[in-house]
Amino acid sequence: MERFREIGGASCWRGPDIQDRTDWILELDDRHVEELRRALEAAEADGLDFLDLNRRNFALPALGPVLESLLDELIDGRGFKLVRGVPVEGLAERQIELMYWGLGLYLGIPLPQGAEGTDLFAHVRDEGVDRHANYGGGLLNKHHGALPFHTDSSDIVGLLCIRPAMRGGTSTIVSAAAVHDEIVRTRPDLIGAMYEPWWFDRKRGEGPDSFARCPIFAVNGDRKLFSFYGPDLFKTATRGEHVPELSDRQIEAMATIDEINASEEFQLHMNFRSGEIQLLNNYAIMHSRTAYEDYPDPALKRDLIRLWLTVDGDLGLPPEMAERGLTARSVAFAR
Repeated sequence: MERFREIGGASCWRGPDIQDRTDWILELDDRHVEELRRALEAAEADGLDFLDLNRRNFALPALGPVLESLLDELIDGRGFKLVRGVPVEGLAERQIELMYWGLGLYLGIPLPQGAEGTDLFAHVRDEGVDRHANYGGGLLNKHHGALPFHTDSSDIVGLLCIRPAMRGGTSTIVSAAAVHDEIVRTRPDLIGAMYEPWWFDRKRGEGPDSFARCPIFAVNGDRKLFSFYGPDLFKTATRGEHVPELSDRQIEAMATIDEINASEEFQLHMNFRSGEIQLLNNYAIMHSRTAYEDYPDPALKRDLIRLWLTVDGDLGLPPEMAERGLTARSVAFAR
Protein backbone atom coordinates (compact mmCIF):
# COMPACT_ATOMS: atom_id res chain seq x y z
CA MET A 1 0.00 0.00 0.00
CA GLU A 2 2.97 2.26 0.57
CA ARG A 3 3.66 2.65 -3.15
CA PHE A 4 0.39 4.54 -3.63
CA ARG A 5 1.53 7.98 -2.58
CA GLU A 6 0.26 11.50 -3.23
CA ILE A 7 1.53 13.01 -6.48
CA GLY A 8 1.19 16.77 -5.97
CA GLY A 9 2.97 19.05 -8.42
CA ALA A 10 1.77 21.59 -10.97
CA SER A 11 -0.98 19.35 -12.35
CA CYS A 12 -2.52 18.97 -8.89
CA TRP A 13 -4.88 21.92 -8.51
CA ARG A 14 -8.38 22.71 -7.28
CA GLY A 15 -10.79 24.77 -9.34
CA PRO A 16 -11.85 27.42 -6.79
CA ASP A 17 -8.19 28.34 -6.26
CA ILE A 18 -7.70 29.31 -9.91
CA GLN A 19 -11.21 29.99 -11.27
CA ASP A 20 -10.71 33.77 -11.17
CA ARG A 21 -7.13 33.75 -12.43
CA THR A 22 -6.27 34.61 -16.02
CA ASP A 23 -2.90 32.90 -16.41
CA TRP A 24 -4.61 29.83 -17.90
CA ILE A 25 -6.09 31.99 -20.70
CA LEU A 26 -4.24 32.99 -23.90
CA GLU A 27 -5.72 35.98 -25.73
CA LEU A 28 -4.73 36.08 -29.40
CA ASP A 29 -3.63 39.55 -30.51
CA ASP A 30 -4.27 41.28 -33.85
CA ARG A 31 -1.08 39.91 -35.37
CA HIS A 32 -2.04 36.33 -34.49
CA VAL A 33 -5.51 36.77 -35.94
CA GLU A 34 -4.15 38.22 -39.16
CA GLU A 35 -1.71 35.34 -39.52
CA LEU A 36 -4.51 32.80 -39.21
CA ARG A 37 -6.57 34.60 -41.83
CA ARG A 38 -3.66 34.84 -44.25
CA ALA A 39 -2.71 31.19 -43.75
CA LEU A 40 -6.28 30.14 -44.45
CA GLU A 41 -6.45 32.30 -47.56
CA ALA A 42 -3.18 30.83 -48.86
CA ALA A 43 -4.34 27.27 -48.21
CA GLU A 44 -7.59 27.88 -50.05
CA ALA A 45 -5.84 29.62 -52.95
CA ASP A 46 -3.56 26.59 -53.36
CA GLY A 47 -6.49 24.17 -53.13
CA LEU A 48 -5.06 22.40 -50.08
CA ASP A 49 -7.10 19.85 -48.16
CA PHE A 50 -6.70 18.88 -44.51
CA LEU A 51 -4.06 16.19 -45.01
CA ASP A 52 -2.11 18.47 -47.37
CA LEU A 53 -1.46 21.00 -44.62
CA ASN A 54 1.80 21.27 -42.74
CA ARG A 55 3.67 23.98 -40.87
CA ARG A 56 5.35 25.19 -44.07
CA ASN A 57 2.22 25.76 -46.16
CA PHE A 58 0.16 26.90 -43.17
CA ALA A 59 2.74 29.33 -41.84
CA LEU A 60 2.20 31.05 -38.49
CA PRO A 61 5.56 32.76 -37.81
CA ALA A 62 4.39 34.68 -34.73
CA LEU A 63 1.54 32.49 -33.43
CA GLY A 64 3.24 29.16 -34.13
CA PRO A 65 5.93 29.50 -31.43
CA VAL A 66 3.26 30.67 -28.96
CA LEU A 67 1.19 27.57 -29.66
CA GLU A 68 4.24 25.32 -29.38
CA SER A 69 5.05 26.86 -26.00
CA LEU A 70 1.60 25.89 -24.75
CA LEU A 71 2.72 22.27 -24.79
CA ASP A 72 4.87 22.92 -21.72
CA GLU A 73 1.79 23.99 -19.77
CA LEU A 74 -0.30 21.14 -21.15
CA ILE A 75 2.24 18.38 -20.57
CA ASP A 76 4.21 19.55 -17.54
CA GLY A 77 2.02 22.28 -16.05
CA ARG A 78 -1.63 22.41 -15.01
CA GLY A 79 -2.66 20.36 -18.04
CA PHE A 80 -5.08 22.79 -19.69
CA LYS A 81 -5.32 26.12 -21.50
CA LEU A 82 -8.07 28.30 -22.94
CA VAL A 83 -7.26 30.17 -26.16
CA ARG A 84 -9.44 33.17 -27.03
CA GLY A 85 -9.92 35.19 -30.19
CA VAL A 86 -9.82 32.63 -33.01
CA PRO A 87 -11.43 34.46 -35.97
CA VAL A 88 -14.43 32.25 -36.79
CA GLU A 89 -16.90 35.07 -37.46
CA GLY A 90 -18.06 35.22 -41.08
CA LEU A 91 -16.31 31.99 -42.13
CA ALA A 92 -17.99 28.96 -43.66
CA GLU A 93 -17.86 25.70 -41.71
CA ARG A 94 -15.18 24.14 -43.89
CA GLN A 95 -13.03 27.28 -43.65
CA ILE A 96 -13.17 27.09 -39.86
CA GLU A 97 -12.30 23.39 -39.97
CA LEU A 98 -9.33 24.03 -42.27
CA MET A 99 -8.01 26.88 -40.12
CA TYR A 100 -8.43 24.82 -36.94
CA TRP A 101 -6.65 21.86 -38.49
CA GLY A 102 -3.71 24.05 -39.49
CA LEU A 103 -3.54 25.61 -36.04
CA GLY A 104 -3.60 22.16 -34.44
CA LEU A 105 -0.52 21.09 -36.37
CA TYR A 106 1.53 23.38 -34.11
CA LEU A 107 0.48 21.30 -31.11
CA GLY A 108 0.60 17.75 -32.39
CA ILE A 109 -0.40 15.12 -34.93
CA PRO A 110 -4.15 14.77 -35.46
CA LEU A 111 -5.49 11.37 -34.32
CA PRO A 112 -8.42 9.85 -36.24
CA GLN A 113 -11.72 9.76 -34.38
CA GLY A 114 -14.77 7.52 -34.40
CA ALA A 115 -15.10 3.78 -33.89
CA GLU A 116 -13.80 3.15 -37.42
CA GLY A 117 -10.92 5.60 -37.00
CA THR A 118 -11.79 7.42 -40.21
CA ASP A 119 -13.04 10.80 -39.00
CA LEU A 120 -10.47 13.60 -39.03
CA PHE A 121 -12.38 15.52 -36.35
CA ALA A 122 -15.83 15.60 -34.84
CA HIS A 123 -18.47 18.27 -34.44
CA VAL A 124 -19.97 18.37 -30.97
CA ARG A 125 -23.57 19.32 -31.64
CA ASP A 126 -27.03 17.94 -31.04
CA GLU A 127 -28.00 15.59 -33.87
CA GLY A 128 -30.74 13.87 -31.93
CA VAL A 129 -28.77 10.71 -31.18
CA ASP A 130 -30.14 8.55 -28.36
CA ARG A 131 -27.93 8.96 -25.30
CA HIS A 132 -28.35 5.25 -24.56
CA ALA A 133 -27.60 3.94 -28.05
CA ASN A 134 -24.24 2.60 -29.26
CA TYR A 135 -23.75 0.02 -26.51
CA GLY A 136 -25.14 2.21 -23.78
CA GLY A 137 -22.84 5.16 -24.26
CA GLY A 138 -24.39 6.90 -27.22
CA LEU A 139 -22.36 9.07 -29.55
CA LEU A 140 -21.39 11.53 -26.87
CA ASN A 141 -20.75 14.39 -29.27
CA LYS A 142 -24.17 14.10 -30.96
CA HIS A 143 -26.72 14.77 -28.22
CA HIS A 144 -27.54 17.63 -25.84
CA GLY A 145 -27.51 15.68 -22.60
CA ALA A 146 -25.05 15.99 -19.75
CA LEU A 147 -21.81 14.03 -20.01
CA PRO A 148 -20.09 12.25 -17.11
CA PHE A 149 -16.51 13.07 -16.23
CA HIS A 150 -14.16 11.23 -18.57
CA THR A 151 -10.93 11.45 -20.51
CA ASP A 152 -10.66 11.28 -24.31
CA SER A 153 -8.45 8.92 -26.34
CA SER A 154 -5.78 11.35 -27.50
CA ASP A 155 -2.87 13.00 -25.71
CA ILE A 156 -4.58 16.38 -26.14
CA VAL A 157 -8.18 17.23 -26.96
CA GLY A 158 -9.06 20.63 -28.38
CA LEU A 159 -12.60 22.00 -28.49
CA LEU A 160 -13.14 25.04 -30.71
CA CYS A 161 -16.41 26.85 -30.05
CA ILE A 162 -18.14 28.10 -33.19
CA ARG A 163 -21.39 28.88 -31.38
CA PRO A 164 -22.36 28.39 -27.71
CA ALA A 165 -25.75 27.08 -26.62
CA MET A 166 -28.68 29.27 -25.69
CA ARG A 167 -28.52 27.80 -22.20
CA GLY A 168 -26.23 25.29 -20.50
CA GLY A 169 -23.37 23.34 -22.01
CA THR A 170 -20.92 24.40 -19.30
CA SER A 171 -17.61 22.57 -19.52
CA THR A 172 -16.25 21.48 -16.16
CA ILE A 173 -12.76 20.10 -15.64
CA VAL A 174 -10.96 18.58 -12.68
CA SER A 175 -7.34 17.70 -12.01
CA ALA A 176 -6.77 13.94 -12.15
CA ALA A 177 -3.85 14.34 -9.74
CA ALA A 178 -6.05 16.18 -7.23
CA VAL A 179 -8.64 13.39 -7.46
CA HIS A 180 -5.94 10.74 -7.11
CA ASP A 181 -4.39 12.40 -4.08
CA GLU A 182 -7.76 12.82 -2.38
CA ILE A 183 -8.39 9.09 -2.80
CA VAL A 184 -4.93 8.26 -1.42
CA ARG A 185 -5.76 10.36 1.65
CA THR A 186 -9.38 9.34 2.21
CA ARG A 187 -9.85 5.92 0.59
CA PRO A 188 -6.51 4.12 0.67
CA ASP A 189 -8.48 0.86 0.58
CA LEU A 190 -9.63 1.64 -2.98
CA ILE A 191 -6.62 3.28 -4.62
CA GLY A 192 -5.01 -0.08 -5.43
CA ALA A 193 -8.02 -1.08 -7.54
CA MET A 194 -7.50 2.00 -9.70
CA TYR A 195 -3.96 0.91 -10.55
CA GLU A 196 -5.18 -2.49 -11.74
CA PRO A 197 -6.14 -3.11 -15.40
CA TRP A 198 -9.81 -2.40 -16.22
CA TRP A 199 -11.62 -3.75 -19.24
CA PHE A 200 -13.01 -1.00 -21.48
CA ASP A 201 -15.08 -0.96 -24.67
CA ARG A 202 -13.67 0.42 -27.93
CA LYS A 203 -17.15 0.04 -29.48
CA ARG A 204 -15.92 -1.66 -32.65
CA GLY A 205 -18.59 -4.33 -32.77
CA GLU A 206 -18.65 -7.75 -31.17
CA GLY A 207 -15.14 -9.01 -31.94
CA PRO A 208 -12.29 -9.28 -29.44
CA ASP A 209 -10.53 -6.17 -30.80
CA SER A 210 -13.38 -4.10 -29.37
CA PHE A 211 -12.15 -4.77 -25.84
CA ALA A 212 -8.90 -3.78 -24.16
CA ARG A 213 -7.53 -3.21 -20.67
CA CYS A 214 -6.02 -0.16 -19.01
CA PRO A 215 -5.75 1.14 -15.42
CA ILE A 216 -7.41 4.33 -14.26
CA PHE A 217 -4.13 5.57 -12.80
CA ALA A 218 -0.50 4.72 -13.57
CA VAL A 219 2.78 6.32 -12.55
CA ASN A 220 6.04 6.25 -14.51
CA GLY A 221 9.58 6.07 -13.15
CA ASP A 222 9.64 9.83 -12.63
CA ARG A 223 6.55 9.65 -10.39
CA LYS A 224 4.43 11.37 -13.02
CA LEU A 225 0.75 10.44 -12.97
CA PHE A 226 -1.24 9.35 -16.04
CA SER A 227 -4.99 8.75 -15.98
CA PHE A 228 -7.70 7.13 -18.08
CA TYR A 229 -11.34 7.33 -17.06
CA GLY A 230 -14.40 6.30 -19.05
CA PRO A 231 -17.28 5.08 -16.88
CA ASP A 232 -19.47 4.33 -19.91
CA LEU A 233 -16.63 2.38 -21.51
CA PHE A 234 -16.04 0.34 -18.35
CA LYS A 235 -19.72 -0.50 -17.99
CA THR A 236 -20.39 -1.50 -21.60
CA ALA A 237 -17.21 -3.61 -21.82
CA THR A 238 -19.09 -6.36 -20.01
CA ARG A 239 -20.99 -7.10 -23.23
CA GLY A 240 -17.84 -8.94 -24.33
CA GLU A 241 -18.18 -12.67 -23.75
CA HIS A 242 -14.76 -12.89 -22.13
CA VAL A 243 -15.13 -9.74 -20.00
CA PRO A 244 -16.23 -10.27 -16.38
CA GLU A 245 -18.84 -8.13 -14.68
CA LEU A 246 -17.54 -5.18 -12.71
CA SER A 247 -16.64 -6.19 -9.18
CA ASP A 248 -18.16 -4.55 -6.12
CA ARG A 249 -14.76 -2.98 -5.48
CA GLN A 250 -14.63 -1.51 -8.98
CA ILE A 251 -18.16 -0.15 -8.69
CA GLU A 252 -17.24 1.49 -5.39
CA ALA A 253 -14.04 2.87 -6.93
CA MET A 254 -15.99 4.53 -9.75
CA ALA A 255 -18.55 5.90 -7.29
CA THR A 256 -15.72 7.42 -5.27
CA ILE A 257 -14.14 9.08 -8.31
CA ASP A 258 -17.54 10.38 -9.43
CA GLU A 259 -18.26 11.78 -5.97
CA ILE A 260 -14.99 13.69 -5.89
CA ASN A 261 -15.45 14.93 -9.45
CA ALA A 262 -18.93 16.18 -8.54
CA SER A 263 -17.59 18.30 -5.69
CA GLU A 264 -17.33 22.04 -6.33
CA GLU A 265 -14.18 21.87 -4.23
CA PHE A 266 -12.38 20.36 -7.24
CA GLN A 267 -14.18 21.86 -10.25
CA LEU A 268 -13.16 24.57 -12.71
CA HIS A 269 -15.94 25.82 -15.00
CA MET A 270 -15.78 27.24 -18.52
CA ASN A 271 -18.71 28.70 -20.45
CA PHE A 272 -17.45 28.78 -23.99
CA ARG A 273 -17.70 31.81 -26.23
CA SER A 274 -17.39 31.89 -29.99
CA GLY A 275 -13.74 31.67 -31.06
CA GLU A 276 -12.44 29.96 -27.91
CA ILE A 277 -10.43 26.73 -27.87
CA GLN A 278 -10.23 24.60 -24.75
CA LEU A 279 -7.06 22.48 -24.75
CA LEU A 280 -6.81 19.57 -22.31
CA ASN A 281 -4.13 17.01 -21.51
CA ASN A 282 -6.15 13.79 -21.35
CA TYR A 283 -3.69 12.15 -18.95
CA ALA A 284 -3.99 15.02 -16.48
CA ILE A 285 -7.58 16.31 -16.81
CA MET A 286 -11.03 14.75 -16.53
CA HIS A 287 -13.83 16.75 -18.14
CA SER A 288 -17.62 16.83 -18.31
CA ARG A 289 -20.45 18.92 -19.72
CA THR A 290 -23.83 20.00 -18.43
CA ALA A 291 -26.94 19.47 -20.55
CA TYR A 292 -27.76 22.31 -22.89
CA GLU A 293 -30.64 23.87 -24.79
CA ASP A 294 -30.24 25.22 -28.31
CA TYR A 295 -31.71 28.36 -29.84
CA PRO A 296 -34.87 27.67 -31.91
CA ASP A 297 -33.08 28.87 -35.06
CA PRO A 298 -31.09 25.88 -36.46
CA ALA A 299 -28.44 28.30 -37.73
CA LEU A 300 -27.67 29.26 -34.12
CA LYS A 301 -27.31 25.72 -32.74
CA ARG A 302 -24.41 25.04 -30.40
CA ASP A 303 -21.43 23.76 -32.36
CA LEU A 304 -17.93 22.84 -31.22
CA ILE A 305 -15.21 21.15 -33.26
CA ARG A 306 -13.28 18.43 -31.45
CA LEU A 307 -9.69 17.76 -32.50
CA TRP A 308 -7.67 14.88 -31.07
CA LEU A 309 -3.94 15.53 -31.10
CA THR A 310 -0.96 13.25 -30.42
CA VAL A 311 2.19 14.91 -29.12
CA ASP A 312 5.18 14.16 -31.37
CA GLY A 313 7.53 13.21 -28.58
CA ASP A 314 8.19 10.88 -25.69
CA LEU A 315 5.73 11.54 -22.87
CA GLY A 316 7.16 8.87 -20.61
CA LEU A 317 3.95 6.85 -20.84
CA PRO A 318 3.83 3.81 -18.59
CA PRO A 319 3.52 0.67 -20.79
CA GLU A 320 0.07 -0.11 -19.40
CA MET A 321 -1.19 3.23 -20.77
CA ALA A 322 0.13 2.75 -24.30
CA GLU A 323 -3.11 1.37 -25.80
CA ARG A 324 -5.64 3.36 -23.79
CA GLY A 325 -8.79 4.83 -25.34
CA LEU A 326 -10.88 4.21 -28.42
CA THR A 327 -7.91 4.78 -30.73
CA ALA A 328 -4.35 3.96 -29.68
CA ARG A 329 -1.91 6.90 -29.94
CA SER A 330 0.37 4.79 -32.16
CA VAL A 331 -2.18 5.22 -34.98
CA ALA A 332 -1.15 8.87 -35.32
CA PHE A 333 2.36 7.84 -36.34
CA ALA A 334 1.23 5.19 -38.84
CA ARG A 335 0.13 7.58 -41.61
